[in-house]
Amino acid sequence: MTRTCLAVICALALSLGGRAFAEEGKAPKPGPEHQRLAFFVGKWKAEGTMAENPFMPAGKFTSSDTCEWFEGKFAVVCRSQGKGPMGPTKGLAIMSYSPEEKVYLYYGLDNSPMAMAAVPRGTVEGDLWTYTDESKMGGQVVKSRYTLKLAKASYDFMWEMLGPDGQWKKLLEGKATRAGK
Repeated sequence: MTRTCLAVICALALSLGGRAFAEEGKAPKPGPEHQRLAFFVGKWKAEGTMAENPFMPAGKFTSSDTCEWFEGKFAVVCRSQGKGPMGPTKGLAIMSYSPEEKVYLYYGLDNSPMAMAAVPRGTVEGDLWTYTDESKMGGQVVKSRYTLKLAKASYDFMWEMLGPDGQWKKLLEGKATRAGK
């Protein structure tokens, strides 16, 4: 009896929700914040340097990235491959916008043993995108900041970590240049 009541309530809730959606008659459309992500759609070549730090060795890195709209144009999905101080790299990233939080979100993973435990949140002022994060790395809670300064067909990027002394330390910096659409 309880299962039947639960099934009826769920079916009723779904049908009412569906009716409300059908009455409006339109699927949601990306807003101007989502459309800002269009800058990243295309092919990119990146290069830069990594400073020595407790999590990875210092050295130069390169990557080739391909970024595409995810269906619906609410998010951009990027796949990358390259070479860094620890050898060949492969990565997957998703950039989106949260209307509820009014921030940009970044989900990422790569072929290193470290995984993102938190989702960095970003804001935009003019051509400067700033993502902040607080997560565990190597058993320590670390605060980090990732900035991108956009130009017409390129962007400069930098990753910094807040040290125990309260100062930001640069871990990585580089430049990505558009390689095609």
